[in-house]
Amino acid sequence: MAQPVFVVQTSTANTASVLAGLRRCGTDPCLTEDPDVVRRAERVVLPGVGALASAMDHLDSIGMTSALTERFLQGLPTLAVCLGLQLLASGSQESPGRRALGIFPGQAQRFPASVKVPQLGWNRIVAQESCRLLRDGYAYFANSYCLKQAPRGWRAAFADYGGSFVAALERGDVLACQFHPELSSAFGLDLLKRWLTTSALKGVLPC
Repeated sequence: MAQPVFVVQTSTANTASVLAGLRRCGTDPCLTEDPDVVRRAERVVLPGVGALASAMDHLDSIGMTSALTERFLQGLPTLAVCLGLQLLASGSQESPGRRALGIFPGQAQRFPASVKVPQLGWNRIVAQESCRLLRDGYAYFANSYCLKQAPRGWRAAFADYGGSFVAALERGDVLACQFHPELSSAFGLDLLKRWLTTSALKGVLPC
């Protein structure tokens, strides 16, 4: 039986592509809005497309904020995608004054006026040599905001679009991608498979 992976319903995310990508990796993904499931699950995905404030408002409304914060801080196998990565920071220029999860300090910033916004399409990422999950390659992006620097204690991959920005972060079994691995062809699916085989909690929480 394929291992279940729980995908948080953020109300702003394109969950269909995330679920499809996980199925292509041989998993059994399930959508959830249950904080207790997120606390107990073997693996959790936090996707996101859209505005940070809207995503955080929904997570707050379903009581998910503390469950996700606990999970990320404990280093449990968790994947954040696109806006999901920005939700780990303190906030974003997109939503002034709206606090995000605050797993690490920093603000997501809008790409400079010298490039077309949003960034839509393929871009090359370069991973630090110390990365365990991330590799060099080409990934698909759809974003207007980004982190300019990697937070302390995290390994990172970078890309360039009007200047260097954080393409992905990893720390232990936590992986956060500004790009969409589920839309990044074989490169993205290989990354998902590596994350799916990281160490995890004992036992399986069924869908």
